[in-house]
Amino acid sequence: MAVSRDEQKRATREAILEAARQCFDAEGYEQTSVRDIASVAAVSAGSVIHHFGSKRELLYAALFEDLEASMREALVLPKSPPFGAELDAMTRIIFSYYQRRPRLSRVLLKESLFAEEPWASRFREQTARLHGAVEAMAERAKQRGEVSREVDVRVLAMSYVSFYYFALLAWAQGGHEEPARLVSVQMAQHMRGTGPANVSGG
Repeated sequence: MAVSRDEQKRATREAILEAARQCFDAEGYEQTSVRDIASVAAVSAGSVIHHFGSKRELLYAALFEDLEASMREALVLPKSPPFGAELDAMTRIIFSYYQRRPRLSRVLLKESLFAEEPWASRFREQTARLHGAVEAMAERAKQRGEVSREVDVRVLAMSYVSFYYFALLAWAQGGHEEPARLVSVQMAQHMRGTGPANVSGG
């Protein structure tokens, strides 16, 4: 069966993205050239530029799509109370991406936090979805009586996102080997006194 032009373009694009991930993770962003990526992808340097425009655009695309896949996987997990256990399961999936590609993850921290438009908005939207998912979990926990009705679930979700980035930075700088566990511990500490149930999840 003949491969359509669109299918061929998608396959080439995915090959370039995967080559970029490999090169950035192995050699670092600055040390990797478009020619290096093209060689690993078995395409021309011109093809890389045609699909992505520049090395930086390629970096943003690779980081965004990797993180997007981890987010999708984490956010469709079956609901499995208590609240802390739900949070821990989601956190472990997201952090597993970073830990699979540690060098690339350090680039992600720098580039996603200070990305230019339109990528800045896209990375912010990912964070907003994470915040929204935690807010929804917290609201369900409140309805179950795990969290006090006086707790503002939006602020609680903001606290989670703050702990998430703190743990990610600590891990990237070599200060903590288990970032997901660090988030769990920080959330458990934060949640003390907000409800009758133990929400540490771990």
